[in-house]
Amino acid sequence: MELGKLKINRPPKVRIVYSKKLKPNERPKITSSNDVLDMLRELWSSQVEVREEFLLLLLDRSNRVLGYELLSKGGISGTVADLRLIFSIALTALASAIIIAHNHPSGNIQPSHADIVLTNRIKEAGQQLEIPLLDHIILTKEGHYSFADEGRL
Repeated sequence: MELGKLKINRPPKVRIVYSKKLKPNERPKITSSNDVLDMLRELWSSQVEVREEFLLLLLDRSNRVLGYELLSKGGISGTVADLRLIFSIALTALASAIIIAHNHPSGNIQPSHADIVLTNRIKEAGQQLEIPLLDHIILTKEGHYSFADEGRL
């Protein structure tokens, strides 16, 4: 674009791109942790017993799933969950709420101290941004733990 003789380089426009476009009534609706669990079992890689992974579900105001993002893949005993990445994705997607999930390759469904601290930090940040954290699911091959079901959110 030129203004007189001055040329201005425009930065690239940011776009929200979904791999599949669904109408609102076609999006899965979350009504319980069991709905989340069913979805996670479909989405999770075959590495559930080998490598820790962290996933983010993005929800609209009706708790319908806008989409998901695999935020990180780690090692046997940990992965990274960066608050800035979580909320940059949620804000870009115009999500009204989020659900986070990660797996424990060990098979232990109990949250670690680090899991509890992370959950509280994400909950607090979500309150400030008006993007509530509805649940944090810890997934194993045989079971799961829901922070919401256990009254920890």
